[in-house]
Amino acid sequence: MPSTYTATDAAAYERLMGRWSRELAEQFIAFAGIADGDRILDLGCGTGSLAFALAARREPAAVTGVDIAEPYVAHAQAQSSDPRLSFRSGDADALDLPDGSFDRCYSLLALNFVPQPLRAVREMRRVTRAGGAIATAVWDFAGGLTYQRIFWDTAAARDPKAAAARARQYAAALTWPGELEAAFAEAGVRDIVAASLTMRMVYADFADYWEPIASAQGPVGDYVRQLDPGSLAGLADAVGAAYLAGRPDGPRSMTATAWAAKGTA
Repeated sequence: MPSTYTATDAAAYERLMGRWSRELAEQFIAFAGIADGDRILDLGCGTGSLAFALAARREPAAVTGVDIAEPYVAHAQAQSSDPRLSFRSGDADALDLPDGSFDRCYSLLALNFVPQPLRAVREMRRVTRAGGAIATAVWDFAGGLTYQRIFWDTAAARDPKAAAARARQYAAALTWPGELEAAFAEAGVRDIVAASLTMRMVYADFADYWEPIASAQGPVGDYVRQLDPGSLAGLADAVGAAYLAGRPDGPRSMTATAWAAKGTA
């Protein structure tokens, strides 16, 4: 079943989000855990941020990344030289993988874009051995992702279509407090622990912030691509004023928080 995340350009994703998901991956691994000899599935691997962070450690015996977006899988494959790493296309709702074939199944910044996220969590549990570990994290879009609040709140004040797009994204499953834990419990995951993971996105200047948005993937990209050049330029000016906030152009550091949950299969 297709993802709700438009994923056609791996380089554009890397500029928008990949650089930040690599940083979040370190906190996520510290929260989720890792052990010697682990066989790990990275579900919704995208361009490979979590998979590469896992493979940078000595512990895993094998890391398999699965994503429905073939351009992202191809990008990850092209970057991979570690024999423990592999990437393949697959549907999170219906994995073509044997029961109990992994010691750990992790998913970073992906499950909220799966059309049937509870089914995906059940698949994570199915392919993880009994007693193995399951963990996931998704952005707190409404309350914890500053760079998108600046963009969406500014756009929504100018355009009802942006307000509707913001509402769809912020209403997405698993992105509100307690929803990850509830999905884990319904899927039969045990010993559930919840947390929030916070990092900072540091932009060199407004161009460093805006240019990835202007060519974005996902819901942000879906919105900006339908704007005519004049409307896009006007939005850039308005978002720029919000970014600058009365100070000269230059670096800005913005908090970014993700909800996380882990448990036992």
